[in-house]
Amino acid sequence: MTKRAELISVQILGRIAVVTLNRPHVLNAISMDMAEQLANGLSAIGENRAVWVVVVAAAGERAFCVGADLKEAASLSDAAQLERRRLIRELFKTLRSIPQPTIASVFGYALGGGCELALSSDLVVASEDAVFGLTETRVGLVPGGGGMLLMPRAIGVTRTKELLFTGKHVEARKAAELGFVNSVVERQNLQPATMELAGAILRSSPSAVAEVKRTIDQSVGLPLERGLELEEAAALRVLRSRDRAEGIAAFNDKREPEWENR
Repeated sequence: MTKRAELISVQILGRIAVVTLNRPHVLNAISMDMAEQLANGLSAIGENRAVWVVVVAAAGERAFCVGADLKEAASLSDAAQLERRRLIRELFKTLRSIPQPTIASVFGYALGGGCELALSSDLVVASEDAVFGLTETRVGLVPGGGGMLLMPRAIGVTRTKELLFTGKHVEARKAAELGFVNSVVERQNLQPATMELAGAILRSSPSAVAEVKRTIDQSVGLPLERGLELEEAAALRVLRSRDRAEGIAAFNDKREPEWENR
């Protein structure tokens, strides 16, 4: 394996793919190479029908991810800066768009793009020591991974403006109160709690979960009636699925369903 490929690792555990950021020596800061590796890895996972849940994790002890690699950014030409923006945008777009439900497993600092990795995931499990923040304005930047749009959806406009105007940090339990973290656990329980949530999702039909994810994501901000049209389209697709037939048969037979993701 090349040094470049080691910027992330991908582990398949049954139906769960664990994608791990692997630059702990720089607090998992996102370099151009890491952004490209993450986008490519996530894209491949998104096309893998045998994977039903995706976990985004990180190596190290101090930080999930502190955002963009600013040391790298400072050395880039104008043309390279544009390429860097393209790679980062592609990373976050890929994370948001893969069909499987995604869980960010967050500890330590999750700042800037690290916070946006959490916001771009469907669910967030955080350790008690996790600290979130969209801190870009403190260094003359703005969030570029969806933070200015995703955070208001989670906590509202005025709270988001306060966080972004000031660049303040938000501790894990406060983040849960605000609504962009699903659960907070002790640090030693982070990995087990994340996998427990992933396992709970696996009990549901993967094809139905994918339809739910797509419908919710596509209907946010739409007029109610247009959103209901998307819901109806999803319901009709599920109606023709093998998983629907299996789910109903299993319910009537009082047994666990054997999902096919079809």
